[in-house]
Amino acid sequence: MRKGPARSRKITGAKAAAAHAVVANAACTFADFDDRPLHRCVENALNAYFDALDGENTCGLFDLVMAEVERPMLDCVMRYVGGNQSRAAGVLGLSRGTLRKKLSQYGLLDD
Repeated sequence: MRKGPARSRKITGAKAAAAHAVVANAACTFADFDDRPLHRCVENALNAYFDALDGENTCGLFDLVMAEVERPMLDCVMRYVGGNQSRAAGVLGLSRGTLRKKLSQYGLLDD
């Protein structure tokens, strides 16, 4: 059976965890959350952000981080599924309507 972006069956549970581990880092295990590259990137970026603040107050951090992560994630997933919104919604675990709303919000909706 062919594997990859054209695969039509859903990957769930342990298979999804294994697929994510392979994508993240072949030597990585899910038992140690702190060693996953995405986690480390987010942590490093936030530490640099707080260092740059140099003790100043900040607000709206959640929205800032979500916007920084969500747009490239949506863009990558849409490329992965060849622009198929139904497949992208499935990959992301969102409804198609929610996906369209987010794509529109970030200017990624092809109209």
